[in-house]
Amino acid sequence: MRRQLRWLLVLSPVILAAVVYVGSIQATPASGFAASTISKGRLEEFDVNHHLVGEKPADGISKREVWLSQQRTKGPSDLYVQSNVWQVNGTTGWHTHPGHSLVTVTAGAITNYDGDDPTCTGTVYTVGMTFVDHGGDHAHLVRNEGFVLATTTAVQLIPAGAIRRIDVVEGNPACPF
Repeated sequence: MRRQLRWLLVLSPVILAAVVYVGSIQATPASGFAASTISKGRLEEFDVNHHLVGEKPADGISKREVWLSQQRTKGPSDLYVQSNVWQVNGTTGWHTHPGHSLVTVTAGAITNYDGDDPTCTGTVYTVGMTFVDHGGDHAHLVRNEGFVLATTTAVQLIPAGAIRRIDVVEGNPACPF
């Protein structure tokens, strides 16, 4: 019993320091932002390729523009369709996803800030515009800097069972928010 108490006394400061350290780490929180899942489905492993490279139409002269689409997974994946809503001045907080997202703005306007942009220059997307969120190590923050509600629809493909959103502890140091 004495030996256990001695170890407890020795380890107490270490445990306390770890708890204080972990408690002080906070992700940048979302505010005025809500995400809801419209649908979710499971896909088995797949390999899809589309190529329209140098096809000649009937006239034999003009060529189509090159369009190449590739998607390959190993193991099952989860496919999400998400509805995202930002109140005026709402923010997602700094975060990433384990896979990529295809995003379309359906109302208002949003500003997307990249975690690795040293100038913290956001890109504004308005109704009908789309963008790709690469996910992985690519952190970003999305804000509604307009005067009306903003909404998007996102399609996400991530590894099966993975957490869809990963909060980032430290955002872009160049950004004041």
